[in-house]
Amino acid sequence: MAMELAMAVVCVLGVTILILALYILNFWWLKPKKIEKLLRDQGLNGTRYRLVLGDLKEMEEMLIEAKSKPMKSLADHDIAHRAYPFFHKAVTAHGKICFTWMGIRPLVHISEPITIREVLANNYQFQKQRAGNPLTKLLVRGLVDAEADQWAKHRKIINPAFHIEKLKRMVPAFYVSCNEMIHKWEEILAKETSFEVDVWPHLQTFTADVISRTAFGSSFKEGRKIFELQTELEELVLKASMSVYIPGSKFLPTKINNRMKEIDQEVKARIKGLIDKRIVAMKDGESIYDDLLGILLDSSYKEIKQQGNSNFGLTIDEVIEECKLFYFAGQETTGNMLVWTMILLGQYKDWQTRAREEVLQVFGEKRPDVDGLNHLKDVNMIFNEVLRLYPPIGFMRRMIHEETKLRNIILPAGTLIQLNTLFLHHDKDIWGEDVNEFKPERFFEGVLKVTKGQQASYVPFGGGPRICIGQNFAMLEAKMALAMILQRFSFDISPSYSNAPHTIITLKPQFGAHLILHKL
Repeated sequence: MAMELAMAVVCVLGVTILILALYILNFWWLKPKKIEKLLRDQGLNGTRYRLVLGDLKEMEEMLIEAKSKPMKSLADHDIAHRAYPFFHKAVTAHGKICFTWMGIRPLVHISEPITIREVLANNYQFQKQRAGNPLTKLLVRGLVDAEADQWAKHRKIINPAFHIEKLKRMVPAFYVSCNEMIHKWEEILAKETSFEVDVWPHLQTFTADVISRTAFGSSFKEGRKIFELQTELEELVLKASMSVYIPGSKFLPTKINNRMKEIDQEVKARIKGLIDKRIVAMKDGESIYDDLLGILLDSSYKEIKQQGNSNFGLTIDEVIEECKLFYFAGQETTGNMLVWTMILLGQYKDWQTRAREEVLQVFGEKRPDVDGLNHLKDVNMIFNEVLRLYPPIGFMRRMIHEETKLRNIILPAGTLIQLNTLFLHHDKDIWGEDVNEFKPERFFEGVLKVTKGQQASYVPFGGGPRICIGQNFAMLEAKMALAMILQRFSFDISPSYSNAPHTIITLKPQFGAHLILHKL
């Protein structure tokens, strides 16, 4: 009897192991290979699937190699091969629509405008990526991560915060924050006629201060710790995104997992403290609707009151996530745009002179105002060209949740789509042979004219219904900062500057932005 029982246990165990082995074989090999064949049969080219890791190992190795040395020339703006070396190699070899492998998942690359427009226009069908390590979601969620009806609810509540009339009220905060940065530079120049400075940390502090003031009515000092934590979390998120996620591994007490969770808890606690103070102020009847947080809370309250149901408003946790998004997106986008603008104007002095003459013609030495900022045509052309050459986000990802037809291609559930913004902006077929040259004049007649009506050819802020809600905020802030800088300083590229664009979520200068400032 005991022998029969033992044999039965062995048989059950053997069957279980066999079933598990077949499941693993299918999950890690047969299914990916079947998908690869499906894509190739439809005419797509791409990399060969490799067990478990796919292309992740080569991707990481190429990134490390690219970051090991700067680019050879300061005037070389063909940056795709350094910012995204593996993706650039794949698209160059296999075409504008091709595929690579993020572990066991196929990643379909799209680098041509017609298909990109279709994906961006159908935001309910092509949703944000939810694959990979769940801990990467700790960095930023909120509106940028919400989908379908949840996204529609968030967008409706947040829209009032970015209405042009509300943005006009925030211009004084832009001025105060920028003035503090400029004052530090002027203090140094009081003793010297010129000096070298890495403007990158200064611009980061400025944009962080702007978000603190406009989002929470507080100074940068109160929000400094949040920015330090978010910066650290950015780097940890990048590491996590470069590895294969094993389901359940987020619960393992690894050093990175523990630190990411610690940062998340501390950031939430600090922001919740700001929100709690604001709610108390609202109950006491104080007017708190001139900053983003006050507008957000007021808009959510009005929506609940109008609909008669709290489900139509935002929970405290959702408000916290939106505040984290304010911090991350608000600082990163504008800071990156400004640093690349100063680097390029430090190289192309004729455009710096042209922009300064325009600023002085409109404002003289007076404080810039909204109406004047909106009439800076040359400055606007410069920003458009900077965003073309150095877009803050080099690609956008979407997830296929069920079998979907995209133009003439059938994509199976679980496929990732990558819209290659940077490659699109550097495409000779769209922009011409001078695509990698800094030529703001190409935007003289506007974006629609230069892209020949193909709006998806130029998407620095995304596109479709999910176009960045804060783009007007970012542009207004950047114009104010650049106008104030040009009123007081001229600047040149320092001999110690290294041309090394790299990506940690957004596109940054790896070794800083060393310029020589001269007081006018």
